[in-house]
Amino acid sequence: MTHVTLDPKVPAARTAASSAAPSAVLDDAHVGDIKGAFGTVRLDDTAPGHGLSARLKTLLAVVGPGLIVMVGDNDAGAFSTYGQAGQNYGTKLLWTLLMLVPVLYVNQEMVLRLGAVTGVGHARLILERFGKFWGAFSVIDLFLLNALTLVTEFIGVTLAAGYLGLPKAAAVVPAAAIIIASAFTGSFQRFERVAVALCVGSLLLVPIYFLVHPKTSQMAHDFVTPALPGGSGQLAAVMLVFISIVGTTVAPWQLFFQQSYVIDKRITPRFMRYEKIDLWIGIVVVIVGAAALIGLTAAAFAGTDGAGQFSDSGALARGIEAKAGHVAGVLFAIALLDASIIGAFAVSLSTAYAIGDVFGIKHSLHRGVKGAKGFYAVYAGLVVLAAAITLLSTDHLQGLMTQFVQVLAGVLLPSATVFLLLLCNDRAVLGPWVNGPRTNAFTSAVVGVLVMLSMILTAAVVWPDISSEAILWIMAGCGVTGVLVAGYSFTTGRTATKEDPVDRTGRENWRMPPLETLDKPVVSTARKVGMGALRAYLLVAMVMVIIKVVQTALGH
Repeated sequence: MTHVTLDPKVPAARTAASSAAPSAVLDDAHVGDIKGAFGTVRLDDTAPGHGLSARLKTLLAVVGPGLIVMVGDNDAGAFSTYGQAGQNYGTKLLWTLLMLVPVLYVNQEMVLRLGAVTGVGHARLILERFGKFWGAFSVIDLFLLNALTLVTEFIGVTLAAGYLGLPKAAAVVPAAAIIIASAFTGSFQRFERVAVALCVGSLLLVPIYFLVHPKTSQMAHDFVTPALPGGSGQLAAVMLVFISIVGTTVAPWQLFFQQSYVIDKRITPRFMRYEKIDLWIGIVVVIVGAAALIGLTAAAFAGTDGAGQFSDSGALARGIEAKAGHVAGVLFAIALLDASIIGAFAVSLSTAYAIGDVFGIKHSLHRGVKGAKGFYAVYAGLVVLAAAITLLSTDHLQGLMTQFVQVLAGVLLPSATVFLLLLCNDRAVLGPWVNGPRTNAFTSAVVGVLVMLSMILTAAVVWPDISSEAILWIMAGCGVTGVLVAGYSFTTGRTATKEDPVDRTGRENWRMPPLETLDKPVVSTARKVGMGALRAYLLVAMVMVIIKVVQTALGH
């Protein structure tokens, strides 16, 4: 049976022609009806929807990928990071959430385009367009980072269970069973319904916020007024929390998950505007949750001995109970459990999708276990491994792993964004869907900032006593380098032969041709130098961080 990957609205002659060609989609289960948590759009339903009711039904069927990827990032690690920001610095860092909104949207919108237009996962595209080294690097670092991140999700489960008076095993084992069973139904729709229900559960933070009675006027002021708490002597500590917020809110696994999940849901370019609405819904939910978490922890610990003494999310629950009563503490623990499970869903799936993409394993939630044994084995194996590590590790080791995950994510994030930007400018991959100049300029600036933050984070881990002056020197050096690079790019861009303007007509019907038919990208000397420098930095930074973590563990 031949599967057609072009949108159903493509003219019949073009569809017939494409049916004789191999598909760009790597798994034929990725072609068919859209079966979402709240509705279905049939593959042969090509009539344009007229009226508010028809559009709302389509939106309800499409909603899911953007919501899940955003809320999934408000996981156990986010509870720790946002809780630390609120307990140690009040609401003074709330403005960082508003600053990250355009970063979240632009990054995930690019990934959304890649998934809907290409039908091929993020890891496979990196492998095919940038070579075996970067393809292997992307999968290996994703696997390691996701495995450690998954451990932090189970650590969140144990902290919530500890507050509720449950033994570690009595919480971890059922949580692992739920995470595995929800994916093993062989139904994409059933999985998405469970995931969306957990996303709704994340809104528990809102009633907890009102139970604690924070100063809403102060929060509103700090949300729109950038400031760094403390003087220059606290710059290093504040910068580390700031970087943790960035790394928590814009995590590398999000890119791989969103692209593959969009493909698995069978989203095509004609549903792009609905997916953008879905993405905005997810952003609003995640920002509301993060702001509520910072605000309620700030109010709970203000004027107490616990202010500035963050330890873990379990201590946050106890502090909230002391401020607002036992019900508030229990609700916080339940919200932490919910966040840990939804985070584990997304992290495990992103890994299984990526490995399926790269190694040609059938990988779809539309398939039963018998139809995609390798995919489900990776998913379940990762969950079981993380649960076992959590059960066997000590409290000190768990704290160290949580810190290491945040650092590693911060180090790797710039490279993930670089590849995303390059893929979204690859005309063979995206055709009329390639980035425009404004998106490129904004994303390039974001990459520069992420590289700077990554360098500061690496330096602070390797040299814990780094001074504020040293951090300012790093920032100044990165700023000067950024200006020089921007100037060089501008100069060479004006003198280089300009490409033909992008023809964006009829792009709703354009899909990427099969990978094997694409011309290999032409790599300029400047890009080779840049990629070589990125490779060297990543290797050096990762080695330094790993050595420091091992030294810390052995010296405890």
